[in-house]
Amino acid sequence: MSTNGLESWAVDLAEVGAVYPFQGWEVLMTVLGVAFWIGWHRIQYVRESAHLDAASKVLDKERIAKAVERY
Repeated sequence: MSTNGLESWAVDLAEVGAVYPFQGWEVLMTVLGVAFWIGWHRIQYVRESAHLDAASKVLDKERIAKAVERY
């Protein structure tokens, strides 16, 4: 199976050009990678914000103030 169009490596690679797999998909892969990256950060932001909001509701503010004043 060839992903770069070559059936044999017994050729002059200077005349072949790019020899990496999935030639021509660079722009699409870059766009998908950036979209995944932004989506990942958005998901993480939402989940961490929800976690921090839930954790802040559980806290005992009086106990925290005493601990801060102690130092």
